[in-house]
Amino acid sequence: MAKEKKKQTAGETPDPYAASKELYDWIYCLLYATILCVLLFSFAVHAIDVVGSSMVPTLHNGDKMLVSGLFYKPKAGDVVVFKKDEYDANRSLVKRVIAVEGQEINIDFTNGIVYIDGEAISEPYINDLTYNKLDFIGPKTVPEGCVFVMGDNRNASIDSRKNQIGMLDTRMILGRAYYVIYPLSAIRAIR
Repeated sequence: MAKEKKKQTAGETPDPYAASKELYDWIYCLLYATILCVLLFSFAVHAIDVVGSSMVPTLHNGDKMLVSGLFYKPKAGDVVVFKKDEYDANRSLVKRVIAVEGQEINIDFTNGIVYIDGEAISEPYINDLTYNKLDFIGPKTVPEGCVFVMGDNRNASIDSRKNQIGMLDTRMILGRAYYVIYPLSAIRAIR
């Protein structure tokens, strides 16, 4: 089939600047897309690396995650990224929220079971049961404006059981981890 060309009507002249206008439109779109990406990754979304094995099997050393703190309110089960200068001022830590303000947490270290408000919680995401006590003496009630966090690799994690971390002030939370974006073979949502 032959392609049909647009026929010029009498008196119409071709626009000598059509190619320049099209190039301008492309540059304009790319500029706005670049600005939008810069704003998005500066204020709404951050790419953060996992360092260490405290979140195995959910996250592994070297994973890169997308984290967002925009309009975020922590809830139990969320994987969060935070800074705790008293523990390590040079890096962000990744842990799972186990209890939120007003909830009572207790841990049976003999059987490795975590209790929230007297009920054993289901933890399909952990590497092993919780046998490592660290500094924890319970039961404890999570104060207002705080959360209690633990790593999924319970016996190889420094978390709220340790006095250096303790009850985590929610203002220290940078955001919730939503997706692993690297390595490419491991792209997935974080649950």
